[in-house]
Amino acid sequence: MKLAPIFSQKARRPSPKPVQVDLRRIFIIGTIVWFAALIFFAILEICGVDVKPAIGVSASGVAIGIMLLIWEFFNRWNYRRLAE
Repeated sequence: MKLAPIFSQKARRPSPKPVQVDLRRIFIIGTIVWFAALIFFAILEICGVDVKPAIGVSASGVAIGIMLLIWEFFNRWNYRRLAE
């Protein structure tokens, strides 16, 4: 029965261990992509194309990426403790 794990503790499988992921690498790659988009749209703006909203979105992506890198730096000890 597919609903047995919901109703019976004995029918449940043990929970898997958390997967170890390097958040710093993910945040760095995302920030680089947003920065590349910001450069691209800045070049388009210099060439005379009106892309001010896209520049704002790209700048926000870079800012959020930097904030996430700072957050990851200060919370790395907790991340490593859970990965063991």
